[in-house]
Amino acid sequence: MNQIFPYRLTHNGYIISGTMSGDLGVEIISDSLLGKKVLFLVTGGIAAVDSVRVSRELRRHGADINCMMTSSAKNIISELALSWGSKAEVISDWNHEMAQLNNYDIILVAPATRNTIAKHINGIIDSPLIMALSAAKGNNTPILFVPSMHDDLFNDSVTQSSIEKIQDKYSKVLIEESTEGRRKQPSAKTIVAELSNFLNSFRKNRKKIVVTLGATKQNIDSVRSIINYSSGKTGWDLCEYFHMMGHEVICLAGNTTTSPNFPLKDVRIAEKPDEMLLIALDIAKSEKPDVWIHSAAVLDYVPQEIEGKKPSGEKKWSIELVESKKHLSELLPHTTDSIRIGFKLETDNSETKLIEKSQNILDKYSLTAVVANLISETKGRNGKRCRIIYPDGKIEYIENNLMMAKAIERIFYHFTR
Repeated sequence: MNQIFPYRLTHNGYIISGTMSGDLGVEIISDSLLGKKVLFLVTGGIAAVDSVRVSRELRRHGADINCMMTSSAKNIISELALSWGSKAEVISDWNHEMAQLNNYDIILVAPATRNTIAKHINGIIDSPLIMALSAAKGNNTPILFVPSMHDDLFNDSVTQSSIEKIQDKYSKVLIEESTEGRRKQPSAKTIVAELSNFLNSFRKNRKKIVVTLGATKQNIDSVRSIINYSSGKTGWDLCEYFHMMGHEVICLAGNTTTSPNFPLKDVRIAEKPDEMLLIALDIAKSEKPDVWIHSAAVLDYVPQEIEGKKPSGEKKWSIELVESKKHLSELLPHTTDSIRIGFKLETDNSETKLIEKSQNILDKYSLTAVVANLISETKGRNGKRCRIIYPDGKIEYIENNLMMAKAIERIFYHFTR
């Protein structure tokens, strides 16, 4: 399979050759910021202590970082520490190179103090950092502000007015929920995920995507249920990748034993097969998504639930299972203009049978492609994760979830609604 950028593969994702060598190395886990010039601005809030984590997380997604910090920020974190984390020289004072006027793909201000925001709004330029913000505003470079402060400062009407004024098409504010009386800075993973989403949302051909994920269960009585196994990890990985690439993602989640690495904007929970189907039908009819990715493990057979709790003590309990509604079939009349990716899992080790069954559901449900894997491949060991099967008979072999997400995204670019 041809690689689209010079990465070698591991079971976790892509690594740029040589990036793990030495003290400065980081593991590259996605290409959502690959080749993008990010100007990281650090101001004098206490959350500046997290700047090393943020800068290294930016690099894990391929970003090329330049850093600036205010004199107040230097009272909290040293230039040396930030330079180590970013693998870049840190600018904190005026110099002849005027790097603040260079072209960048996006600017991150984290933490963004109230003082910095106010200066930016009112055109006060008293440092290279503030000049960089003014220049970015003038040439429509996207800016992500991450305020961090006590609630009493955040709730002040002046702060609220400033935050409202600062936001427009090219300027966005990321605010964490209040905890311990403070608006703390979100995690490095959350900041970089939202930065990636914001920057990549300006790309062409962004899609509205529904990803179904996790297991489904059905009650037998009021305290017992039948459930099939799925951790939900593959689905969460797909949701995270598409979000970071600037797409609008709806996560339709069943029962999961894993969680996403950062908060996703639109997560709808439906643990029972019928509940998931009803929500999916409503989405299909009212929101008209461009893409459906059916990675959820939906029960093929369900029990007829009895009222109350069946008493213990009986030696046998015969439970009748009936066939459940096929989600692919029920959704087909409402998704004919959408890209539709199915998933097929088989428990035996016959790849031939797996491919044959995948081709059958491709035809039966008019799918765009099927992600097919054997149960022995679900952990992605030995360089095998799954294969993607296309209607023309092409089979693309996949080594990990990141490769899967990228292969599915490539399908978007070859499909016109």
